[in-house]
Amino acid sequence: MSWSLTIGRFGATTLRVHLTFFLLVAWIGVSAWLKGGAPAARDSVLFVALLFGCVVLHEFGHILMARRFGIETPDVILLPIGGVSLMPRMPEKPAQEFAVAIAGPTVNIVIAFLLYLLLGSIHPEHLAQIDNPHISLLARLAAVNIFLVVFNLIPAFPMDGGRILRALLTMKLGKARATQLAASIGKAFAFALGFLGLFGNPLLIFIAIFVYMAAEGEAQMTAFHEATHGLSVADAMETRFNAIPINANLAAAIEMLLATAQHEFPVIDAFGRPVGLLVREDILLALNDHSREAAINTFMRVPVETVQSTTPLEAVLDRLLVPQAADLVVTNPDGVLVGLLTRQNLTEMMIIKSMRPDWRFDRA
Repeated sequence: MSWSLTIGRFGATTLRVHLTFFLLVAWIGVSAWLKGGAPAARDSVLFVALLFGCVVLHEFGHILMARRFGIETPDVILLPIGGVSLMPRMPEKPAQEFAVAIAGPTVNIVIAFLLYLLLGSIHPEHLAQIDNPHISLLARLAAVNIFLVVFNLIPAFPMDGGRILRALLTMKLGKARATQLAASIGKAFAFALGFLGLFGNPLLIFIAIFVYMAAEGEAQMTAFHEATHGLSVADAMETRFNAIPINANLAAAIEMLLATAQHEFPVIDAFGRPVGLLVREDILLALNDHSREAAINTFMRVPVETVQSTTPLEAVLDRLLVPQAADLVVTNPDGVLVGLLTRQNLTEMMIIKSMRPDWRFDRA
């Protein structure tokens, strides 16, 4: 994610902090300083740091459990609204998804229990007084961990409770229907949260937007996976396209761009194997620095990302649906170019599947 700074690494996972998080800390520190001077500002900033330390431990609860099922998480990002684990996928088995989802709140329960042993008691009402300097920092931290458990177990996507609900529903209804129900509850919760935010707390509106978008995104991604289940890359790839030979020049690339509606062109060698990719933006930028006779290998993109035509379509969705992803170049088992897999192909396939779920693709 842009606008984030790397602050550490744990195994294969990088911990990042979004710049807006520092704005939140600064705002809290200044507000406390205006009310109680430097001691109050120091206390508030320390509390926020410890709170987000608990959030990081919560996220690593998910990450370590997912790692047991062979899923690595490349990044964790701290945002003003909490932590986000950029987990590439959830486990396919409902019991495993349940275990990953429950691991985060379990970490907060353990933290609250340890603080209980240290303090001798926990008072949830302290949550309404987390900025009260007369209440010990650890007592407020214990109350916040109880709140994190309760909040995250709300049965609405994308909270952990929503994932737990989906895992349980999947055992009875299947993943597609379970995701639709969990996402619908999540969006309803987002509307309720946004409505409450209209009456004095704008932060709730911001959280509501995040919850709604996350629930909608999860539902769409699950729909993609369900629609492509059992299909191969060959079923969805474009087979009518133009490729550019490696010995072509900028003039030939411009002519190809003008002659077609295509925006991405595989570059092939004499044996028809892809060696690079020319994108519309790169061709136009080359006009500033290259002559008509400039070889395209000076501004093509390498290495080219390829996938075999026999690969299950579901296995490459994550590679193609990320923002700004280039088309995937499709090859046969001998490495020869046979097609292009684009986001537009997937969209059209989804339209067909939504209109005729029983439609059989015979293009392979």
